[in-house]
Amino acid sequence: MPKEVTRALAWSLAITLGLAVLIVLGSRNLAHFDAALVAYTASTLFATFGIVYRYTMWLQRPPTAMYWRRGWQTFLQPRRLPRNLLNWAPLIVENILVHRFIFRRSRLRGVTHLLLLWGGIIGIGITFPLVFGWLHFEIVPGDLHMYQSYVFGFPTFTFDVESLIAFLIFHGLVWSALLIMAGTMLAMRRRMREEGAAALQHFAEDFLPLIILFSTALTGIMLTVSHSWLRGYAYDFIAILHAITIIGAFIYLPFGKFFHIFQRPAQIGVKYYKRVGEEGEAACCRRCGAPFSSRLHIEDLIQTEKALGYHYEMPDSPVEHYQWICPPCRRAMFTLAQGAVWREHRGGSRRTTAGYKPATPKYANPAVGEGPLGKEDAENFHA
Repeated sequence: MPKEVTRALAWSLAITLGLAVLIVLGSRNLAHFDAALVAYTASTLFATFGIVYRYTMWLQRPPTAMYWRRGWQTFLQPRRLPRNLLNWAPLIVENILVHRFIFRRSRLRGVTHLLLLWGGIIGIGITFPLVFGWLHFEIVPGDLHMYQSYVFGFPTFTFDVESLIAFLIFHGLVWSALLIMAGTMLAMRRRMREEGAAALQHFAEDFLPLIILFSTALTGIMLTVSHSWLRGYAYDFIAILHAITIIGAFIYLPFGKFFHIFQRPAQIGVKYYKRVGEEGEAACCRRCGAPFSSRLHIEDLIQTEKALGYHYEMPDSPVEHYQWICPPCRRAMFTLAQGAVWREHRGGSRRTTAGYKPATPKYANPAVGEGPLGKEDAENFHA
């Protein structure tokens, strides 16, 4: 068995067993664990194993491993650590909690992602503690109108059953379902009406996740409707249907598009990596001399290519490696090589003029304005 698989299995088993132990301890030796929810718990443990396994395998891929390692190294550098800690919260808010990078593409897509994000956060924040027995409520002895909340078996706060906070807490999953349903409908609208999205979409990657989210939210709303307004009509059937959708969503988590939820936080490390690269020494093209990237990034890219089995070394040239050539010069070199072959075929020579020093090639039709995603994209955006 490859060592990568062995390492991934070890982490998966450790994290899954750790979660199982926390469920036992947090529910006070299963005293507050609802046996009717055992299927939810089993599917959650399965999802945890699958997510950790896939995440560990993903982190061991040479490109991801390089970014992961460099991200932590740049973040923990002693002279940068204070500033990195100050910038950490804004980066989390901008890239994780607000998704500003999606709003730059489209306001509608930004709103869609926010609805799905916060609907999921609210739903997970309520469902998992309840299923695991980490959170439960009891009537205060001697007062039937007061509830006592318990977290990990410890009493926290009390509230009146008729209060606004009781209404918000007991209907928390309803608010979550409404946000998710609105987000999935907006996402489905884009998939059906925007030609660019329709040209690239696949059922398994684009429609199936939306169907799972919508069915989960819809069956949850149906439970509330049955209990509150239909006197429990078909409640048992709806509860089973809701359980099937929830368990299906948990099982799907490690294998489908939902996995990017767990990949996204790692992007924060890439932000620190790019910032350090911009502040450090630049990599200059060894053909035209123009800076085109950070030296740190080019050196890491060369190492990553070697780890992947790609070798673009140029031992008989002062360039040393193809990655030391800027992208405009690569395109120019390709065209010049074709021209040299053509001249040789016509009886000419491949030799260049003595003392010739190439300049950085320019685009014939430079783009107007900035790219849609901000400064970084604008620097690499050409018509």
